[in-house]
Amino acid sequence: MKMTFNSPCSVRSAAALGAVLFSALPLAARAHVGADGGGHHHFLAGFVHPLQGADHLAAMLAVGLWSALAARRAGPDLLWAPLGFAFMLLCGALMGLAGLALPAVEPMVAASVLVLGLLVATRLHLGAMPAFTLVGGFALFHGLAHGQELLRSGHAVPMLAGMLCATVMLHGSGMAVGWALRRSGTWLPRLLGACIAILGLNLIAQMA
Repeated sequence: MKMTFNSPCSVRSAAALGAVLFSALPLAARAHVGADGGGHHHFLAGFVHPLQGADHLAAMLAVGLWSALAARRAGPDLLWAPLGFAFMLLCGALMGLAGLALPAVEPMVAASVLVLGLLVATRLHLGAMPAFTLVGGFALFHGLAHGQELLRSGHAVPMLAGMLCATVMLHGSGMAVGWALRRSGTWLPRLLGACIAILGLNLIAQMA
């Protein structure tokens, strides 16, 4: 079936999401500073936590976008990548809270943004377990970054619950926009994917 450009709602949603990602570029170098340094003591603070880092925000939205754009039909295809991200994010956060660490956490977080952006742009379809594994592997490093910050807060349990709720919300938002874009042609998904990938490149460049 040929795609058409006849969904004003899809265009507005995609444009708004792209604007958020572009506006986040100057903040990329400060994704884990500022408010993350202290003062997070409750569920709401944990909920807001992923929204304050351009890297986490873009990655979580990209997971939802890619799941919807690459799915062959509604159903389980939509859920494997978000489930993999949420599950491994929790595992990584618990590792961070336990004081465990892996090398290159921040470079892997940045790489995840780049790769997920490319997946959105190409709408590459992967099987259930490859999608779960790929996205989950990146999410482990996102979780470690969060867990190390939550450990310093002293209020890890309510913040972790809030963070997981925000993750689910961001996945759902990305899926909703991605599903709408399935009928809006190919250029909008490519543009959004490119925006996310550029953000990932910017994050990597900041570390060079």
